[in-house]
Amino acid sequence: MKSKKLVGAHVSISGGVFNAPLNAKAIGANAFAMFLKNQRQWNAKDYDDKTIDAFRANMKECGFSPDAVLPHDSYLINLGSPKEDAREKSFEAFLDEARRVEELGLKLLNFHPGSHLREISEDECLKLIADAMNETISKTKEVVLVIENTAGQGSNLGYRFEQLARLIELTDNKARVGVCLDTCHTFASGYELRKDGISKTFADFESIVGFGYLKGMHLNDSKGGIGSKLDRHDSLGVGTIGIECFEFIMKDSRFDSIPLILETPNESIWADEIKMLRGFEEN
Repeated sequence: MKSKKLVGAHVSISGGVFNAPLNAKAIGANAFAMFLKNQRQWNAKDYDDKTIDAFRANMKECGFSPDAVLPHDSYLINLGSPKEDAREKSFEAFLDEARRVEELGLKLLNFHPGSHLREISEDECLKLIADAMNETISKTKEVVLVIENTAGQGSNLGYRFEQLARLIELTDNKARVGVCLDTCHTFASGYELRKDGISKTFADFESIVGFGYLKGMHLNDSKGGIGSKLDRHDSLGVGTIGIECFEFIMKDSRFDSIPLILETPNESIWADEIKMLRGFEEN
């Protein structure tokens, strides 16, 4: 039986983005995430034709569908910054990343929504983020902007399902917006993902956001407790969430056909974690 789950990890692009599919295949993944450039620098040289051709060739050779890849934007970007110059710099960098997605023949761009820096209200910040999303959509062809929920640390938004729903509401083209749920962030922001609480949390997500908008997940255990607002990932089954959540996800058809991406801290056991997840799916 062919698996309906797309499982992988956030792999390295060291040496070039074209190495990402090879790195993902090496750990037994049928999905992967990657950065599109150095995530800690604002600027990067444009892709040349050789890079693009090599990436596409490796995607084909390794059997990856564009639907199975969840690229992540730079950590520097803050689309909701109250500072106009910083916000404009962030927008230009974000637009560049969206265009890189399309150049590589991919479909999704995963991003952290932004931070109000305690200088403007949450709703003002959400409106600024949505403005940047709408402008990016208007200047690209088909990339889907995938909002990642946050742990609620500092002044970062996206830690409540209602905030994700608000950004979707403010997006003009609903076909080009989606959500990525990070299990560590979900738990750290206060949603229960242990045993009896798992079903309720995903029921709440369905009623507030809707599974139709779920375009990917990050599968991470958490070093911090529920509601800790601590964005510290742990290996599956080692942290405070426990293994039941990940077994639930692998057995539930609502999570079929979207990238399920490990960002757990010990990459030397990613292949083992992928095998463990596959075991849950089969049993």
